[in-house]
Amino acid sequence: MKLYPIEAGNFKLDGGAMFGVVPKTIWNKTNPADENNLIDIAARCLLIEDGNRLILIDTGMGNKQSEKFFGYYSLWGDESIDKSLAKYGFHRDQITDVFMTHLHFDHCGGSVQWNKDKTGYEPAFKNAKFWSNDNHWEWATKPNPREKASFLTENILPMQESGQLNFIKRPEGDTLDNSELGFGIFFADGHTEKMMIPKIKYGDKTICFMADLLPTAGHIPLPYVMGYDTRPLLTLPEKEKFLLEAADNNYYLFLEHDAHNPIITVQRTDKGVRLKEVFDCNNIL
Repeated sequence: MKLYPIEAGNFKLDGGAMFGVVPKTIWNKTNPADENNLIDIAARCLLIEDGNRLILIDTGMGNKQSEKFFGYYSLWGDESIDKSLAKYGFHRDQITDVFMTHLHFDHCGGSVQWNKDKTGYEPAFKNAKFWSNDNHWEWATKPNPREKASFLTENILPMQESGQLNFIKRPEGDTLDNSELGFGIFFADGHTEKMMIPKIKYGDKTICFMADLLPTAGHIPLPYVMGYDTRPLLTLPEKEKFLLEAADNNYYLFLEHDAHNPIITVQRTDKGVRLKEVFDCNNIL
């Protein structure tokens, strides 16, 4: 098995929304804001090469939305999935599986693209199976008013219409030890219904793709919960459980949204779980 970081592009989000009730005087120390109160955000995906399978975890925003839409998110940098794949000698048509942690637009928008004539949409990975889970799919396709702006029909339904959609078989509890894709999954409900956190055995390491359970290293303290979370009081115990396990087992936490701290480890302290070390992807993957 080999792992590759795939940069799908960078954007910015409001720092206050990203840190909820935490005052700017605190979060600005770890995630400094610009003059518009926006902080740097990455869309860092992960490619797993395992035998004859190429599994891509999340796909970023994609490029099919309008200029007005992207204007809300202050895109920066020149990274893209295609450039990142090419860097490692791959092409999107080689991807066998696309695993979506959840279906918010910044995690799955790159899974669907305009068709050739720009008259409709089609899967952006024509030879891949797309993976979600039935509870989250139901949640995303019949969205509540609060999340409706994050679940875009054009990002989601073409995967089903193409016949390429598959569902992960969920366990009774919150942890699946080994999924159809060869890695474990932690299911979390605080951010959105049944978000999936991959736990990948990689040699003697465990690499955890943190999605929105831990957006950045600045979110490690338990009360530092995003304003975007639908059930923040569920995020707290889910986050605590996962971070304690990560500290005790020296998990490497792959941060999808942290533009400056790609991979971290955490440790127990008398103040709770805190940052231990920061790693570049090249040093771990």
